[in-house]
Amino acid sequence: MQNFTRSKRPGGDRLSRRACLRIGGLALGGLALPQILQAEAQCGPSKSSSGAAKGIIMVLLPGGPSHLDMYDLKPDAPAEIRGEFRPIATNVPGIDVCELLPRLAGIADKLTIIRSLVGARDDHNTHWCSTGWESHPPMTSSPIVAGYPPGDWPSMGSVLSRQFGPRVTGVPPAVDLTPLDPDARFILRTPPTQPGYLGAAHAGFEVMAVDRRNIMLNGVSLDRLANRRALLTGFDQFRRQADRGEMTDGIDEFHRQAFEVLTSPRLAEALDLSREDSRTRRRYGLDVGYPGEREGRTLLDQFLLARRVIEAGTRCVTLAFTRWPFGRMLQGDFNWDWHKDNFNEARQTLPLFDLGLSALIEDLQERGQLDDIAVVAWGEFGRTPKINQNAGRDHWPSVAGALLAGGGLRCGQVLGSSTRWGETPLTRPIHFRDVFATLYHRLGIDVAATQFNDLAGRPQYLVGDHRPLPELG
Repeated sequence: MQNFTRSKRPGGDRLSRRACLRIGGLALGGLALPQILQAEAQCGPSKSSSGAAKGIIMVLLPGGPSHLDMYDLKPDAPAEIRGEFRPIATNVPGIDVCELLPRLAGIADKLTIIRSLVGARDDHNTHWCSTGWESHPPMTSSPIVAGYPPGDWPSMGSVLSRQFGPRVTGVPPAVDLTPLDPDARFILRTPPTQPGYLGAAHAGFEVMAVDRRNIMLNGVSLDRLANRRALLTGFDQFRRQADRGEMTDGIDEFHRQAFEVLTSPRLAEALDLSREDSRTRRRYGLDVGYPGEREGRTLLDQFLLARRVIEAGTRCVTLAFTRWPFGRMLQGDFNWDWHKDNFNEARQTLPLFDLGLSALIEDLQERGQLDDIAVVAWGEFGRTPKINQNAGRDHWPSVAGALLAGGGLRCGQVLGSSTRWGETPLTRPIHFRDVFATLYHRLGIDVAATQFNDLAGRPQYLVGDHRPLPELG
């Protein structure tokens, strides 16, 4: 819970001289923000990256998307394996994808498709999507996997925060757009921008902290975050008071930095989609209704928010995409865990994913940012080759798929292949940490040399002995 300690003088509406600014509700670990900034300073000065890429957008598909119905169709397999969809050609000769992904097919020259992704476990946990590592402490409905360091592994956003610090003053290095609804977090298990052993100073900024974790900015609660104009107004009012010097008298330098984060207009403006022109909104599908969706809503705005936030200056933006609302399917919400009715679920979900992700990539390209911003889309495992009696596919950690784009990566190719029926990798198994190593490399981090100490003081490499994929340049 963030709170501003007010002066107790009659009529006083200023912060007291020793104002205590707490940011747990906006999910920087529950510490006072000045303490967090002080911890960052104690880690040493920020470094700058000489790598080509400036940031990453990570698209999580929680629940486990079906590789066999998206990027690795098996049209010659028996009906109980190949399913109901057919592959379509892309704009790269020899590469095909599902017929429900025509927009992505049209920009395959900007994509790398991985068909041999390994490193997952049979567990609904996006830990390896966020950190690269299978090992983790015990979590709700997710048993301990031995091998993690004291404090747990840090997410990519937290690593970028620790290594480089903010890219733009007043903009957090890592921003998490995923919902904090308990049912949604139950599916994720792992906070997408968890700091692990790097500590709360490098936890991600959780924008959608709307459930029981309220932050008040001059009367505007994050319970009203859907009204982005109201949130922006709250930021503006707070900033004007700060600019007049009403809130900073006697506050030390770390408090000043804390106010700088909260009073910068950049993040608030990035969250205000009303600033986008009609053409851009149309590209992301935000100009039409969706009567077939719950309350006519989708989560397509998350893709546009991700582009706006990365453009504002953050280093890592994470979003979780499903149909709306994202949560437990047993409670009537949506994710990618299609144990039944796999193909009807895909008919509803894949066109939305196709629209949102293709719009993001094309938008970055047109704005001259695609070489600077890497994009990755994946889930925690694949699905069984054999369709079950409920027309669904079950968990399958042996092989999965992923999409990569941008960031100066060499695209227009497929990496790896799976066996005839899609049970295991046939060629070029690619681990989650191979992908992490590649992205870190493009972001300017040498994974063979970079180490950070865990909570026991032992140095840890970011991805163990995994190295960047040479195929991606």
